[in-house]
Amino acid sequence: MSIKPLFIKGPSLGIRLFVLTVLSLVLMVVDARFAALQPVRAQLGLLLSPMYYVADLPARGWAGISQLTASRSDLIAENQRLHSEALLAQRQLQKLAALTEQNVRLRELLNSASLVDERVLVAELIGVDPNPFNQRVMLNKGERDGAFLGQPVLDATGLMGQVVEVMPYTSRVLLITDASHSLPVQVNRNGLRAIANGTGSNEWLELRYVGDTADVRINDLVVSSGLGQRFPAGYPVGRVISVERDPGQPFAEVRIAPSAQLSRSRYLLLVFSPDSGYGEHLEVDDAQ
Repeated sequence: MSIKPLFIKGPSLGIRLFVLTVLSLVLMVVDARFAALQPVRAQLGLLLSPMYYVADLPARGWAGISQLTASRSDLIAENQRLHSEALLAQRQLQKLAALTEQNVRLRELLNSASLVDERVLVAELIGVDPNPFNQRVMLNKGERDGAFLGQPVLDATGLMGQVVEVMPYTSRVLLITDASHSLPVQVNRNGLRAIANGTGSNEWLELRYVGDTADVRINDLVVSSGLGQRFPAGYPVGRVISVERDPGQPFAEVRIAPSAQLSRSRYLLLVFSPDSGYGEHLEVDDAQ
């Protein structure tokens, strides 16, 4: 009775490597010269497809996250750009009503070119004065951006106020509805001049020194007259909401609702205009 050896010794590793190398070379030659292995390769590819998919998951996941992040950043940047462009376009459109009436009068027609050529700077409202008796807001543009005292401030629909305090990176704006604020205006329909005074409420202003027999009607548009060389002419200030006449008084009581959205606007325009005392300074900056 023969005893089987405990360990069976097979071919050496060198022989195995040689056989596998020869077999690989034969398969490569056959695959390159003939199409016999095409079905086998197709079946192997089908079997290995799930492994390829799983191995590619991390790369595809990272690419998807990167694309989402980039798309969101691009959308935010594009939204900010479009918002600024829309605000600038609305600034041009808000003067159309004034220019329509001014075309009837030759002097105002000659001045119409200067009414739409002011340089402007988009600013963001970053604070509101908590004092209920003060109508003031703070903007994120200051002396470093070219802001100056007395500078007119607009929103997309009309005059907001003027800069009364300038700091390096911020500025404070006094709204036209503040009780201490006054500006020269005119009725757009007939050119009647008056003074618009703030009342301390952002709901309405009061027209001063309007004669009891003056031609003022409900819904008349009131615009800045440009007198006083502080506010450029032709910007909407408000519309007449009430006219009260007392035969015993020399002046009528006229109230107007502001055109600007004083309690809702966030993005505003700082106007650089020679009419507001910025002429020489603007020329120096442009030369530099």
